[in-house]
Amino acid sequence: MSASLISGFALGFSLILAIGAQNAFVLRQGLRREHVFALCLTCAVSDAILIAAGVAGFGTLAQTAPWFEPVMRFGGAVFLTWYGLRSLLSAWHGGSSMDVSEGTRSSLRSVLLTVLAFTWLNPHVYLDTVVLIGSISAQYDDRLAFAIGAMLSSFVFFFSLGYGARILSPVFARPRAWQVLDVVIGFVMLAIAAKLVAI
Repeated sequence: MSASLISGFALGFSLILAIGAQNAFVLRQGLRREHVFALCLTCAVSDAILIAAGVAGFGTLAQTAPWFEPVMRFGGAVFLTWYGLRSLLSAWHGGSSMDVSEGTRSSLRSVLLTVLAFTWLNPHVYLDTVVLIGSISAQYDDRLAFAIGAMLSSFVFFFSLGYGARILSPVFARPRAWQVLDVVIGFVMLAIAAKLVAI
């Protein structure tokens, strides 16, 4: 295993590890056991596309298209505010439960559209994958191995988060635990939205 691949994996994993909107959503869906495979695959493939773009040299997009950054930033802030308020409202109404047989399952389409919005409307994703990983990859002779390592970290992280969430199932058998999770997710979303607007 090459040093470039290991370095790419370590960098990618460290960047994605922070709790953010996308990770919080994957955790929630993992707990509900709703469309986990498709959700994790969508997140990982999206990251892989962005990493490939960064390593291929598209990190200058924000410089060549001045409108790109503010559009992404404010669009992301609006979406995160909406989702954050929705999570807080859900907590106020009493939380969910782990019994997914109650007919409250989300459709695959709505889950994928939501996570695609979390991914592609978040300018921090572009900074981490396209700009940061893209620029650091230039320091390595084997840029392909570096990119593959970073991509692998996304697959490992998202599938571990999505399926590992099931370990917490006994805790989330209680509606109160779901209320707490919805409150945490809501405030995380609102905090990220506020940060985007304040940049």
